[in-house]
Amino acid sequence: MVLSDRHKGDTSLSSLQKSKRRRPVMAQPAPPLKKAKSRGLNRLSFLRTLLVSAKRLFLTRVWGMDIHPSVQFSLSAKFDRTFPVGVHVGRASYLAFNSRILTHDRTRGLYLHTWIGENCFIGGCSLILPGVEIGDNCIVGAGSVVTRHVPARSIVAGNPARVIRSDIEVGEYGRFLDADATESALAEQGLA
Repeated sequence: MVLSDRHKGDTSLSSLQKSKRRRPVMAQPAPPLKKAKSRGLNRLSFLRTLLVSAKRLFLTRVWGMDIHPSVQFSLSAKFDRTFPVGVHVGRASYLAFNSRILTHDRTRGLYLHTWIGENCFIGGCSLILPGVEIGDNCIVGAGSVVTRHVPARSIVAGNPARVIRSDIEVGEYGRFLDADATESALAEQGLA
């Protein structure tokens, strides 16, 4: 009878049967979680800020657009370069992802100035057509197509964009000054 290396000392049948039994495995404690900031892309947020600043400088210095230095925008936001001097964006405004600002209609030969006021929020995938003026402290809903002038202190949404609410109070970048205003706006529409 050939024995394995682990049974060199005792060759009895009972010792061989004992060695074939499995020992219970004890549960090991989970390793401590690392902070999300050190694992994710948040540690590269300075790079995004740097890229946005570089894009703003390029649009203002090279293309001649009127974009205030405090404006924030997504890197996927598009500014019309056909008539670049017609783009005007006011202080502390925010343009979300895939929003587009147009200043021309080539089929009709129109080259118009498009104005976005101060403290405005332009939602994702929204389109601002040439010659439109958006007043100060406005919010444009996501996916909206703004075809007409927007009065100051109002919320617009839809295709074509219509005024949903007026006389709103917003702070920088189109943020509501208090959460109660947001909840009451949703309650009026029956969404809350």
